Amino acid sequence: MSIMDYNGGALIGMKGKDCVAIATDKRFGIQAQTVSLDFTKVFQINPHTYMGFPGLATDIFTVYEKIMFRKRLYELKENRKISPKALASMVSNLLYENRFSPFFVEPMIVALDEVTLEPYMCDMDLIGCVNKSDNFVVGGTSSSQLYGLCEALWEPDMEEDQLFETISQALVSACNRDAISGWGAKVYIIKKDKIIVRDIKTRMD
Repeated sequence: MSIMDYNGGALIGMKGKDCVAIATDKRFGIQAQTVSLDFTKVFQINPHTYMGFPGLATDIFTVYEKIMFRKRLYELKENRKISPKALASMVSNLLYENRFSPFFVEPMIVALDEVTLEPYMCDMDLIGCVNKSDNFVVGGTSSSQLYGLCEALWEPDMEEDQLFETISQALVSACNRDAISGWGAKVYIIKKDKIIVRDIKTRMD
């Protein structure tokens, strides 16, 4: 088993019309053993910026703390909120600095730009190669299943309710086909005037 699959997990970011969504499962496990059903893999960076971290659980919190440290320094120096594009470059630099002993996480950024409110989405590998997307990004142990489902279900310019339904169906269906992810899920819908957080029931076996 790859070290990236050690704790399991599944994440999706998806773009809609003037909104974006990110969804994650809640399982924390050690290989096939389930330890917790309330594990956080998605973090709020700014009011309209969220990051998801598929990968090794210990490195998730290490990388998150390092990102928040650098983000706060940036905002103190620049006297403005960090943009999603600048955040992606900052995270990429952090991961590439440690390429010879990398952090085993593959971060994804899902955001609305703080100024223009344009949707922005990207993910990256464990050494920081950024992959910007205009439709969806996936990560975690069930990423191959998620790719197929998102390709089939995603449509351009989805409204908030349709986006929620699409991302939920994709995540639940993929987790049903992956033994080390699932056990409940959480969806974040990011709009210019509000953040909607919903819990989803999934199979618990």
